[in-house]
Amino acid sequence: MKSTGTTLDSRTTPLLVDAHNDLLMLVVKRPRARWGAYFRENWLPQLRAGGVTVQVLSVYVDHKLYAESALRETFRMIEAAHVIADENPDQVRLCTTRTEIDAANREGRIALFLAIEGCGPLAPDLALLGQVHRLGVRMISLIHMGRNAFADASDEPASRSGLSALGVEALAEIEALGMIFDISHLNAGGVNDVLTRSKQPVVASHSAAHALRPHHRNLTDEQLRAVAAAGGVVCVNYMASFVAVRNATVADLADHVDHVTGVAGIDHVGIGPDFVAEVFREIVPATVGPGFDDFDPIETIAGLEGPGGLPLLEAELRRRGWPAESVRKFNGDNMLRLIAQICG
Repeated sequence: MKSTGTTLDSRTTPLLVDAHNDLLMLVVKRPRARWGAYFRENWLPQLRAGGVTVQVLSVYVDHKLYAESALRETFRMIEAAHVIADENPDQVRLCTTRTEIDAANREGRIALFLAIEGCGPLAPDLALLGQVHRLGVRMISLIHMGRNAFADASDEPASRSGLSALGVEALAEIEALGMIFDISHLNAGGVNDVLTRSKQPVVASHSAAHALRPHHRNLTDEQLRAVAAAGGVVCVNYMASFVAVRNATVADLADHVDHVTGVAGIDHVGIGPDFVAEVFREIVPATVGPGFDDFDPIETIAGLEGPGGLPLLEAELRRRGWPAESVRKFNGDNMLRLIAQICG
């Protein structure tokens, strides 16, 4: 799609920033020659149907892989994002700054924004943080599940530790490089360490409200207030098991959004759906099965099985009386503000 040359009013143009999608995990399972076409055929229609204008692409590698294999898979996924952009230039653009995002959206293209979920594959060489930055990564979390050289995850209930010495160094390096630090998946000690040591706002890219669903992956009210006090953004997770114990609905999800907004403030809430059911159905061995660790990754909220259902939540928020300005902040203005502040 060619640019019309017309500068659109950023206050009125459609906006939806999805802060977390693992679709790259499925892209790299295809032959390299199919990466761009698979994205165009399977994911682009879903993103367009959902009105997504900025898609954060998560680079996640299973922590059980050996170090060399994990590092190789990390760089394969980063390369896949570049291939997707190169082979679909009329539809998407890989962006590293707010300026590039705005330009892509004015041209009707979806802005792709690279994130790494869990730095385990990079340990212990912090020089690799600079390498992934050169390749376009602009958001990073240290941990996924379990424990690595940087930190402990939220599913380590016996752990009371914060960041390791390497984790403290990594936080400083991430901020120095101008990348957004993501606290989702960190244990309580790690979150506290980051919020104490960080010199810039942070994001929780896909976390819901612990007060409504007491799961270790969700943030407590104290943590929500701390993220907001630092100028950060909490992007609410749409995974059914993190929203309710069972049979979560769009109304339940809206309750989480209302709660996070009530505690953190309207300037500090965003969208972090974490649509993983399709990923799990295809690549997770059947022997693992659903229902581990007190959540079922296959279970979804009716209508929110993937990006195409994203407008459902906005409709529910508007039904509850949310004004247009608040909806826009939630839909993406808050995340775009953070990107502009940290990445340029």
